[in-house]
Amino acid sequence: MKYQNKIIPKSIEKEALKALSFYPELKDTPVEFKFKKAIKKSTMQAQPTWASFFRSKEDRGYIILISEKFHIEEEEFDIHNVDEDVLIGWLGHELGHVMDYRERTNLGMIFFGLKYLYSKSHIQEVERSADTYAVNYGMHEYILATKNFILNHASISPKYKKRIMKFYMSPEEIMELVNSNNNTEEEIEKVLN
Repeated sequence: MKYQNKIIPKSIEKEALKALSFYPELKDTPVEFKFKKAIKKSTMQAQPTWASFFRSKEDRGYIILISEKFHIEEEEFDIHNVDEDVLIGWLGHELGHVMDYRERTNLGMIFFGLKYLYSKSHIQEVERSADTYAVNYGMHEYILATKNFILNHASISPKYKKRIMKFYMSPEEIMELVNSNNNTEEEIEKVLN
């Protein structure tokens, strides 16, 4: 599939294109993947571009900011040294946010952003929604790779792991969603045959 309106650094082009391949609806949506020195409390962050924010939701463009190096407690990781599947999972999660944002009006995006700043339950809802988009679009193996990287990495502190478990879907919830999706597909196929 040929993608239009994408700006991707060469160093992550393969992984970004793989993540994008799961979201055919984003084929023509402007998305820029951009490295940033540091992102507060995060590894990556998806948001509408300022230049497109007040356009209609169909004409909005997005930027995915990526920390080249990120700190999880005392451990420093270089994004270029993270396993390919883990990086694809992270990018897929951020593209899940883009899918969610595409459905929101400009006013809805303003309220969304304010709630994200002040409500922990909203953060949980938003992060789980991005995971759900990614899993529903067939990225469960990559999302699981990312979760396992964080939850099973000896150098990552229990405090950070607890934050991930609080706000994001657990590996078990991801598998439940996958099984639920498979059951639904099987039921649909039975009806059609």
